[in-house]
Amino acid sequence: MGHSPFLESIRTVLRTGHYSIQTEKTYLLWIKRFIIFNNKQHPKDMGEQEVTNFLSHLAVERQVTASTQNLALCSIVFMYKHIFSRELTLLPETIRARAPKRIPTVLSHDEAMCIISKMKNPHKLMFSILYGCGLRKAELLTLRIKDIDFGSNNIFVFRGKGGKDRVTMLPESLFEPLKEQIEKVKRVHQKDLAEGEGKTSLPLGLARKYPYAIIDFKWQYVFPSTVRCLHPTDGYYCRHHLHWTALTKSLRKALNQTSIRKHVTAHTFRHSFATQLLLNGADIRTVQELLGHNDLRTTQIYTHVIGQHSSGTTSPMDRK
Repeated sequence: MGHSPFLESIRTVLRTGHYSIQTEKTYLLWIKRFIIFNNKQHPKDMGEQEVTNFLSHLAVERQVTASTQNLALCSIVFMYKHIFSRELTLLPETIRARAPKRIPTVLSHDEAMCIISKMKNPHKLMFSILYGCGLRKAELLTLRIKDIDFGSNNIFVFRGKGGKDRVTMLPESLFEPLKEQIEKVKRVHQKDLAEGEGKTSLPLGLARKYPYAIIDFKWQYVFPSTVRCLHPTDGYYCRHHLHWTALTKSLRKALNQTSIRKHVTAHTFRHSFATQLLLNGADIRTVQELLGHNDLRTTQIYTHVIGQHSSGTTSPMDRK
């Protein structure tokens, strides 16, 4: 398939819509797989039946998870909507992968702190922010200096999931390590400027809109990459943020030094942030706002996690 003009036209639509590079890669991958599955027919000559066959094949033969199948569907729906202006209606015979009713794994406060204590900076600070502020991994990596407000103890999350902005809390215990990290970034930035560089990676098009922002200190990432690279779309050399694989490695290493046997990912710290707030009496609406959930039902999952202790409710057996 290589660089087919058709796939390039989808890439253009994704870029114009400011989708992330990660989304772009994923969507194009699933669209490519859909075309290959249907013997390389052009999507304009296909429709509901082919989509149904492909999705059922993923569920039955490939046994993908519900979320993977959904991702494939979203990619194909996107293509039909934006390239062919066609709304797809799924046929009733589509076999949908079953979504397990998962209750997220959470860490107790002591477990979270134990794992974090086994890390070195900047990873120690990064996981402290995930746990202390409830950020998603991508939100943490894309934090910029301007998003940290020490005056009002806030972190501004710019365009989190679903393109929404929100404000979350900044714990006072993170002031010092964060200020140290920002000082480090300043030194790296000044060295970059001295070498005639110092550009950060801005989302597509912003570099043209704010040409000065690109070398402005406040637009630099809080956790910059150790090397400079070529901007994936706008073609200038810049210092991107740290890659998430560094977080995964650091977490695995720290976990091995503890006796915790739970399945822990970077996202587990966000889950733990939510349950700790609820356990300590925070109102569920407040937690919803801090996490940036559209739907309260998403936040309510955490009340299941903490079970009967959610609002200090006790079993009748335990009533004094």
